[in-house]
Amino acid sequence: MRGFDYRILEDEIAYTGRELRSGWVRERTGYEGDTGVGFVGGCHVANEDLVDLDDARAGEFIKAATMAHVIIEHAGRDLETAVLRQRLLVCLLCEILGEKGFEIERSGDDVFYDGRKLTVSIAAPGPRSTLIHLGINVDPGGAPVPAVGLAEMNIRPVDLLAELLDAYRQEMASVRHATGKVREVP
Repeated sequence: MRGFDYRILEDEIAYTGRELRSGWVRERTGYEGDTGVGFVGGCHVANEDLVDLDDARAGEFIKAATMAHVIIEHAGRDLETAVLRQRLLVCLLCEILGEKGFEIERSGDDVFYDGRKLTVSIAAPGPRSTLIHLGINVDPGGAPVPAVGLAEMNIRPVDLLAELLDAYRQEMASVRHATGKVREVP
């Protein structure tokens, strides 16, 4: 079984929500299987492109001048596992920021700093896979809620993406190891 591969893209890519689809990560990286990609770019997800049905019904949208984005695709369609992986990714982000001295708060898949929202995130099923998007504000300009960004925190987004995706890769390898070293119980 192959491990989790990822790539940080150099091109600036605006995230519209339409990138959260099966095969998009493979198109950008050339990697097959469980893969991830990190990139920096603007973010504007119109209401009609929201995956979260509660947010869509409420007429919401997502917007920020610049975000550091992560999209992860895993084979299989188990949405509960995808949500757990999404929460793991968010917890890893909190751990990394905490190690940098920031007092971070997490509520589900949302991360807050100084009482303002730092992230957006969703896990969703695709036809053959599950997908995760995590957007971390760099410049939250235009956000519809009180928000904070990495620029204010003096954190380089590309460095944070690499650190986060590497930590996620290590966790996925550890999970694979843990599932392979146990015997079945009666």
